[in-house]
Amino acid sequence: MKLLRYGPPGREKPGILDAEGNIRSLAGVVPDISGDVLSPKGLAKLAKVKTAKLPLVRGNPRVGACVAGVRNFIAVGLNYADHAAESGMPLPKEPVIFNKATTSICGPNDDTMKPKDSTKLDYEVELGIVIGSRARYLAKSRAMEAVAGYCLANDVSERAFQIERSGGQWYKGKSCETFGPLGPWLVTKDEIANPQKLGMWLDVNGERRQTGSTKTMIFGVAHLVWYCSQFFVLEPGDVIITGTPPGVGLGIKPEPKFLNVGDVVRLGIEGLGEQQQKVVKFKM
Repeated sequence: MKLLRYGPPGREKPGILDAEGNIRSLAGVVPDISGDVLSPKGLAKLAKVKTAKLPLVRGNPRVGACVAGVRNFIAVGLNYADHAAESGMPLPKEPVIFNKATTSICGPNDDTMKPKDSTKLDYEVELGIVIGSRARYLAKSRAMEAVAGYCLANDVSERAFQIERSGGQWYKGKSCETFGPLGPWLVTKDEIANPQKLGMWLDVNGERRQTGSTKTMIFGVAHLVWYCSQFFVLEPGDVIITGTPPGVGLGIKPEPKFLNVGDVVRLGIEGLGEQQQKVVKFKM
C-alpha cells in the first residue's frame, strides 16, 4: 500500500493511492496515518479495504507529510561509505544518531524556507523508516517486525549552524522549520523487497548532484532499528532517516555549492516516489 495525507497544512486527511495512481480518501476508515493505524493490526485492516470503492479525491490537492503525529524524528549521520569518504571522515564503528525537531516536518513539495542568518543551506536525499510497533531492546532477528514501511526524505541542513555553531551537536543545523520533508507516500514494507537495493538521486535546478544506492549504507535498516531500540523506546509513527549518499553541497570540490533563494531541489528513491522543494526567503 501507498498511504498518504492530503490537504492544507494542519488539516490533512488520510488517503491511499489506487492502482491507477489516483488518491482515494481513507477519511471514513481511519482518523489519520499515524500511531495505531501503522501497527500490524492496523495495516492488516487497511489491506482488506477495497481501494477502488473508496471516494476519489478530485483535483490536485497539496500532499502533506506521509506520517502524522511523529513523536521521535531520528536521523543517522555518516551512514554511507561513499559519503563518509567525501566528507573526509572515518567510517563510524557504531551508528551516529541525532534528532531533528518534529516541527521541521513538512510536506514533500512544500517550500524550503532559508532560515534567518543562514549561509550554508544544504540537501540530503535519504531513506526513511517508519516504525509500526513499539520496540525496546529488540533482538536483531526481530528488528524488521517493528517496521511499518518506508518513505522518501530530504534531510535539509544548515551547515554553519550544524558545524560552526554546533556546540558539539547537530540539532540546530538540522531542525529549522521545513527541514524535514517526508513523502509523498508511506510505502508499506511488503512492497519493498529489499530496502538495501534502492537507487536514489537528487537534482538542484536540473543539475544532478546526488546519485547513489542504499546498498552502500554502512548500517542497514534492520541494524538501525535494532540499534536504536537498545537506547530508547521506538513507538508507532516514529521516523528514522538513514543517511545520504555522496554529492551534498558541502562536499563539492573545489568549492561547496549551497542552496540559495529561488533554487529548486528534486529528489527521489526507487519505489518511494519523488519530492520537489523551492527555496524561499525566511518568513516571520
